[in-house]
Amino acid sequence: MEATSARFPANARAALGDADLRASLARLQREYRRDRAAVAARLPEFDALRDAAAAIKDHALDHLAFYLERFEERVIAQGGQVHWCRDGTEACEAVLAICRAEGATAVGKGKSMISEEIGLNAFLERNGIAPVETDLGEYIVQQRGEAPSHIVMPAIHLNVKQIADGFRAAHGALDPARALDGPDALLAEARTRLRDKFLSAEIGITGANFLVAETGSVVLVTNEGNGDLTHTLPRIHIALASIEKAVPTIDDAMALVRVLARSATAQEITSYTSLVTGPARAGDADGPRAFHVVLLDGGRSRLLGSERRAILRCIRCGACQSQCPVYGHVGGHAYGWVYAGPVGAVLTPALLGVPAAKHLPAASTFCGRCEEVCPVRIPLPALMRSWREEAFARRAGSATERALLKLWGAAVRRPALWRALVGPVSYVLAFCARRSGVYRALPLAGGWTGARDMPAPEGGSFVAAWARARKADAP
Repeated sequence: MEATSARFPANARAALGDADLRASLARLQREYRRDRAAVAARLPEFDALRDAAAAIKDHALDHLAFYLERFEERVIAQGGQVHWCRDGTEACEAVLAICRAEGATAVGKGKSMISEEIGLNAFLERNGIAPVETDLGEYIVQQRGEAPSHIVMPAIHLNVKQIADGFRAAHGALDPARALDGPDALLAEARTRLRDKFLSAEIGITGANFLVAETGSVVLVTNEGNGDLTHTLPRIHIALASIEKAVPTIDDAMALVRVLARSATAQEITSYTSLVTGPARAGDADGPRAFHVVLLDGGRSRLLGSERRAILRCIRCGACQSQCPVYGHVGGHAYGWVYAGPVGAVLTPALLGVPAAKHLPAASTFCGRCEEVCPVRIPLPALMRSWREEAFARRAGSATERALLKLWGAAVRRPALWRALVGPVSYVLAFCARRSGVYRALPLAGGWTGARDMPAPEGGSFVAAWARARKADAP
């Protein structure tokens, strides 16, 4: 897909003016925060599981070459094949070669963020192969010609009417007067349309939540069962995965599944957790006759040796997106590429480069909610801060921005100067807004006041208030 991350400010402004989008995102954040807190509270050892999950991922990354080679050995032993790809172009070509070898023209797809990253659908279409998304959310956005807006819930930005309008436009052969006034009607229509696609697909393409080195298995975690239909009904199954998905054992994968579902959709466990190990054996009632794993590096090896390696722990739960106040106002499409929210603010500059994504690490309040809910304890605010520092060092910002940051840095490095400036300015700002308590416009703060009021300070500084409180509490 075309990356528009460099246009994040303009994308965000457009998103802030979309009332339907804002309503959908507000509902997501309200309900997700409530449900995630409830499901975590029901598992007393949840935080201990998060510690274990982070340790599993760190160990796998420490020995990634070994576990990837072990995974390939086991896949081959089970009758499958692994394709090693340095970048998206090689990954797309590998998939196309398999399709052409089979003479395939119809492909059913399960949910796969890697397929979005490499632009697989558009590539296949250009080469005469029709891919159909079978995950309901992915199917909805495909009919609308959109990219997913959330890692786990691709169509969370849409309401029922918008989805119905998309179905009416895409399913033109159906009765235009039919009722599409609720989730049940939309689901029934999608199911009817997809049933033939499942049966006619010559190749099934899925993603992979985890790659198990111990057995050569691909773990698929879904809620709709479309993943199982996609890899069992067609004669060929292709699993797309990036290299950091490797884990040592099935026990490790299941430990990660325990935190994945709770973090992604606030469930104890998803409806389907499938381990796919090679093609069908003699006597199997179903399953593909050939099994391929397309492994993508795509810049991960470079990340593995960097200070930002911790982002490779990510298990794509989307919890950071569902909690982030910035994502909650502008949605996923504003970030301009596959990964949105805090994970996108760290991963996109690493994969596309700082010039293409310099705005994303700055799209954060640093409230810490993302790190608080991350099931593998990725220090997302610290990683975003490191990208901000690199962007500044590489002179990626505007001259005005750089000058203001230099002035601020010079002041905060001199405590006496800082106190001399902050105290009087704070009192002046408090006095000027003494009636309303807010500023609806401020010089140099238009990015904030253009969409919300700026609360006026109460006067004085936090350090001064802290000193007064300590003095009052002293015996």
